[in-house]
Amino acid sequence: MSGLAGWSFLQSTYNRQLETFSDSASVKNDRAYMSEKLSKPVSLDDFMSDRRLLRVTMTAFDLGGEEWKGGFIRKVLEEAATPDSTFLERLNNPAYTKFAETFAFEDGTLSLDADKIEQLGENFETAAFRIAVGDVDENMRLSLNYQQKIVDIAGTGSSNDAIAYRILGNPPVKAVLETALNLPSDISKQPIEKQAEILRDKLSSSFGISDLSQLTDPDNVNTVIRRFHVMETVNNGPSAMTPGYTALTLLGGGQGFGAIASQNLFLSLL
Repeated sequence: MSGLAGWSFLQSTYNRQLETFSDSASVKNDRAYMSEKLSKPVSLDDFMSDRRLLRVTMTAFDLGGEEWKGGFIRKVLEEAATPDSTFLERLNNPAYTKFAETFAFEDGTLSLDADKIEQLGENFETAAFRIAVGDVDENMRLSLNYQQKIVDIAGTGSSNDAIAYRILGNPPVKAVLETALNLPSDISKQPIEKQAEILRDKLSSSFGISDLSQLTDPDNVNTVIRRFHVMETVNNGPSAMTPGYTALTLLGGGQGFGAIASQNLFLSLL
C-alpha cells in the first residue's frame, strides 16, 4: 500500500518489521563486523581504509552512500579534534556533527565503550531499515527520515533562520516539507534567503507554526507527514485503495471540478 494507508500500516507494524529486518543475515553480519572492529582501539588511518567499517558506521548516521568522500570525511574528523576549529559549525550539518562527536579520535586513535557501540548498532539497523523501505516506496523512506531528522534539525535551540537553512540543506527533509506545503517546483532557483523566507511564511499560513522549533512537536510531525502523503496522492493520482477515491473520481469527472476540488477533498480527510 502507498499513501496514507501505507503509512498507517507501516507505523502500526514498524517494530515487528524492524525486528524481522534486523534478524536478516546481512544486517546481523554488518553489525557484528562493526562491533568487533570498534571493540578495540582503532587508528584514524585504519578506520579510513576499512571500507566496510566506514560504510556501516556512516549508515548509522544516515550518511550511507557518502563513504566515498574519503578526503572530506577525514577533514571532518580531524577538524572535530581541533579545539579552535569552526569547520563543523560552518558546515551546519547535524548528521556530520554527530558523526564527528561520536568518532572523536584523540591523538589519532579512537576508543569507544560498549554502550556507544551498542547504540551505534541499533542506529545502523534503523537507518538500514529506512533504506530498505525506500527500495519499496521512496515516500515511506522520506516519511521515516523526516520523523527522525526533524528533531535533530529543529530541536537544537537555534534561531528560525538557522533551522530554515538546515531544512533547506537536508534534501529528504526539504522534499517532505516542499510537498506538504505545496511549494512551487522552482523554489530552488531562488536565493537561499528567499527560500528560507518562503518556507517560514508557508509553515505559518499552513500549520500555524511561527517558531520553527515547534516542528519537533509529535502532533506537528504527524500532521506534516500526513499532509505530505495527501499532496503526493493529489499530485500523482489516487488509487482504488485511497480513502475517498470514489468521491474523488466523481469530482474529477464533473463539470467545474478538477485539481482544486480534489486537493480540498483530500485535505478534508486529515
